[in-house]
Amino acid sequence: MISAWMAAALLQVAAPVAPAACTQTLCDAERLAPFFAKLADARRSGKTVRIIQIGDSHTAADQVTGSWRTLLQARFGRGGRGVLPPGRPYAGYLTRDITATQAGPWMTSGIFGAAWHPGSGPLGLTGYTLSTDVAGASIGLRADRPDMGFDRFTVCALTGPGAGSVSLSIGGVQRIWSLAAPVVGSDCTTLTASQPAAAAGVTVVQGPVTLTSWATEASHAGGVTLSSLGTVGAQLLHYDRTDDAVVARELAEYRPDLIVVAFGTNEAFYPRFTAAGYDAQLQASLRRIQRLAPGVPLLLIGAPDSATKLPSLQSGEAGVSPPCAEDAAAGDWRPTAALATVQSIQRARAHQLGAAYWDWSLRMGGRCTANNWASQQPPLMRGDHVHFTSPGAARIAGWLEADLEAAMAQTALAPAPQPSR
Repeated sequence: MISAWMAAALLQVAAPVAPAACTQTLCDAERLAPFFAKLADARRSGKTVRIIQIGDSHTAADQVTGSWRTLLQARFGRGGRGVLPPGRPYAGYLTRDITATQAGPWMTSGIFGAAWHPGSGPLGLTGYTLSTDVAGASIGLRADRPDMGFDRFTVCALTGPGAGSVSLSIGGVQRIWSLAAPVVGSDCTTLTASQPAAAAGVTVVQGPVTLTSWATEASHAGGVTLSSLGTVGAQLLHYDRTDDAVVARELAEYRPDLIVVAFGTNEAFYPRFTAAGYDAQLQASLRRIQRLAPGVPLLLIGAPDSATKLPSLQSGEAGVSPPCAEDAAAGDWRPTAALATVQSIQRARAHQLGAAYWDWSLRMGGRCTANNWASQQPPLMRGDHVHFTSPGAARIAGWLEADLEAAMAQTALAPAPQPSR
């Protein structure tokens, strides 16, 4: 079901998209100044700096985000793994630095694909919920290495009349948490251990129970957390299936210092793509995120270069995607007809709506780079010319971090803005 605010946005005729003035890889970086200031102070203050990224399969795979997390934590301190979907939301679910376990009968709901069950209940920040009626069903988190222990364990769940209860544990700390409440809603709770723990868990005492997210932090060390909340195959419009009240409650609990939005690939591959529809959707979605997380800096990451062999996607509203003539080895591979339009709209609307913008495609080398990346040895992209290998993802993360560090240094050198007279 489309919410009222989304319906109103889509009924508007999108204004013509003017190119943003910035032609660099990272645009409007000064908008990230509050985040940069907290990063610079992270080691001295011992406070945790939190990044939350929402996106599609590039985010869900946690290859780029995982490599970026490693770089950030090496420089600013290991603050923990951050926010995750509860349990193991789909087959093949992988994480870095931490392992999720799940036992007993659980039902997963999500914003897209087989997990999308209209009417199954509100969805929160992660885009997934995990539900059961069965006492004894459990989920757990285990640090992958001794130095990745954590001392804070947060769980968020739906609450309301007749809701059940769960037992939460971290290290030697355990507590029963009742989800019963006079009215339907959501809530979060946090357990703190006196020493870093290697494991934490949730066990159902009495059903029904619906969990929306969980998180671990190493608050004793400060540093950075980077939460990668992605859904395979999703577009940004699918993220709008999350519930405002639940997302707002979780954002208030997790207190991000930066929100990264990384959709666009699936929009560019959408057979019925229209520029006006996507433009209206992007504007409405970015404004929604800003409304739910007031004052939090926003970084929009543009769609990376990619390619397809399908003629039906190589032509569309914008015309025909030209062949990659500069690369004879590309053969029938070329970007979708919609990709350049998606990227142009992203750049322009980020500038207009107060977000910083990182041009992933330009940093890769621009149009038709995907063909070269897929043919390198070792390959930097997979054979589908869409997804990245581990070496390719690590390269991208290195570039993103380098661009942000350069902007951070420049921001520190820039004079403070003078108050208006």
